Amino acid sequence: MTPSALQQPCPCGTGSTYDACCGRLHRGAAQAVTALELMRSRYAAFVLGDTDHLFRSWHPRTRPDDLTPDTTRTWTRLEILDVVDGGPDDDTGIVEFVAHYLRAGVPDAQRERSRFERRAGRWVYRDAEESAD
Repeated sequence: MTPSALQQPCPCGTGSTYDACCGRLHRGAAQAVTALELMRSRYAAFVLGDTDHLFRSWHPRTRPDDLTPDTTRTWTRLEILDVVDGGPDDDTGIVEFVAHYLRAGVPDAQRERSRFERRAGRWVYRDAEESAD
């Protein structure tokens, strides 16, 4: 990634630069402190096609064998709907979100209620309940 790309707004929508936000998690310079922070970093990894971060942040019991990104989707925006627990002192958390995207120029969205847990002191994505809008 170029130095100028590191200074662009983070795809997760916090308003921080990529380098100061999800970039530090993607390159392993920091660990997510909350489930929400991990959720945002995973969304940014989907946007950027960073399958290494997705692999590292996915619970090994629920991680699929194939993490090939869906190149038919262009992710456009992350909308956080609800956060239950998942704080620095919690062991589990839930983040409900809508990830907006374009497919063949047509807007669509994926809504999930994602479950996270702490494993060996690190937040990992466990699984999700997908739902319609």
